[in-house]
Amino acid sequence: MRYRNQLAVYAFVLLLVGAACGTPNTPPDAGAPSTVAAPPAEFLDGPCATTPHPVPILDGARCGELVVPVNRSEPNGATLRLAVAVIPSQIQPPTSDPLVFLMGGPGQDAIADPPINPDYPLNRTRDLILMGQRGNLTSSTPMACPEIDRFYARRVGLPYNAPSTGAEYVAAVRECHDRLAPTTDLSAFNSTESTYDLIDLRKALGIAKWNVFSHSYGTDLALIYLRHDADAIASIAFDGVTPPSVAALGWTWASAEEAFDNMIEACAAQPACAQRYPDLEATFLRLVGDLEANPLTTTVDVPGVGPTTVVIDGGMLLNWFVPVATHLPADFPAAIDELAHGNPDLVASQWAAAWTNPDKVGFLAWGLTLSIWCREWVPFETVEDQLAAANAAFPEFPDSVLAQAPQLPFLREGCAAWNVPKAPDSIRDTTTSDVPSLVLSGSYDGQTGAVWGDYIAKNLSRSTVVVVAGAAHGVYAEPCGAEIIASFFDNPGNPDTSCADTTRPPAYDIRPPGP
Repeated sequence: MRYRNQLAVYAFVLLLVGAACGTPNTPPDAGAPSTVAAPPAEFLDGPCATTPHPVPILDGARCGELVVPVNRSEPNGATLRLAVAVIPSQIQPPTSDPLVFLMGGPGQDAIADPPINPDYPLNRTRDLILMGQRGNLTSSTPMACPEIDRFYARRVGLPYNAPSTGAEYVAAVRECHDRLAPTTDLSAFNSTESTYDLIDLRKALGIAKWNVFSHSYGTDLALIYLRHDADAIASIAFDGVTPPSVAALGWTWASAEEAFDNMIEACAAQPACAQRYPDLEATFLRLVGDLEANPLTTTVDVPGVGPTTVVIDGGMLLNWFVPVATHLPADFPAAIDELAHGNPDLVASQWAAAWTNPDKVGFLAWGLTLSIWCREWVPFETVEDQLAAANAAFPEFPDSVLAQAPQLPFLREGCAAWNVPKAPDSIRDTTTSDVPSLVLSGSYDGQTGAVWGDYIAKNLSRSTVVVVAGAAHGVYAEPCGAEIIASFFDNPGNPDTSCADTTRPPAYDIRPPGP
């Protein structure tokens, strides 16, 4: 498999950063201020936070706010409030330690969009604890950037990798920065302060021990938090792994390649797909190059939006694959075949629907996203390292596609505009732990591939590693993933993972040749 070559690019990181195994309340970053001088965080009971859409699981919850310092290096400085919701156990009193959720993004809000499969709510015997991370929608300092959301909606009609597109992105980042910076300490919104927030939340609620479920960027935060409050963690689950020791621009390529290889192999393993689309891999790789040289422009009708112009070039096609095709895998072969035969409607419609939804404007806290990416990820990787990872994954791609990491185009330039200081080097430490751990990945996850689950599990001595076939980013949303998570928290030492042995990728949609 080609993605294994990219793992070798990162192998040296383990030799350089060393292992970290903290104790409760150890400052997460070297040189970070002690919390001793700061007053104890306070939990204030109150109404549940207002969310853009109803969140049924909040019905009957105990809600309130956690009051924490904005910047713990200034113990007498400003404070902010983080929305909290405690979903009560179905069994009263609870018979198991509570479970706290760490959401992804960074910038997704655990109160507004909790990562809970409604068919497996996880609160049969325990309370569930949701907290909107600092900077998120439900916090007292939301860091939404509608300027960036509106740019992404416009981007569907722009050449993906063009310098002019990058300049427009940077302008949107700068506009958000200039609006927030006069009243917000952007550098205080980071994984270090969020780690302290979690410790403070646990103490304010009077919890001696709890369980942790983390998803996507939440796994990055969870690995940092695990170094510093391990004695309070009964068990911890990671779904879609983002290791803080390697997360950067080039890190994204291994996941894209792994998902691509797995989806191509699945077609070869399905006789109808193999017969109808025998050259799927070569066709996709060729299209990336051809469309980057000669982009295609089309118009599609997007429900709720109307006629929308879409530019399909090589960079767009790769980035359509990573988050969109992996979540809609049944359409993948047909979409590529139709595109190759001059019909771009399926690819264009899916891409436009993903980015032009007006309900998304102001929902994700892009300001928090940038403060973390630009402080903790981007400064720790050179352009040369980024390109080496790209070439190891897809040497067939043209230079302009390889220059922009999947999911993170022009981020280096955006970070220059966001202008937050680099984190201490210790933010990149690896985490070594003997806390019972579940490391869960999907074989179709083009955003946080299973290769990174294997990477962290080497330092988690009591880990159970599971890959669910055909699952994309967010395995908890799949029945098998949800079953495994529920079983793990009920029995961390011996979870029932048997469904992963029988789950198969969904059948591809086979369409007749076009006219």
